[in-house]
Amino acid sequence: MTVLGTQPGALLGGTVITEQVFTIPGTGALLRNAILQRDYPLVQAVVLVLALVFVVLNLLIDLLYSRLDPRIRYS
Repeated sequence: MTVLGTQPGALLGGTVITEQVFTIPGTGALLRNAILQRDYPLVQAVVLVLALVFVVLNLLIDLLYSRLDPRIRYS
């Protein structure tokens, strides 16, 4: 279960490479183009959204972890 918490970060980080290799337009391509064009507000927005997704997924994994293992309690 702990490994599941780190996987979304790896998947989000790999989107730039995957989209570049397969020429799929998406968040990774948007971020890459924004960096190359020095569009800093867009870079900040994309990084903020990706970080928010990562934090929410980790929170959900932690809450699910406490549900699956009754020995763990958050007070």
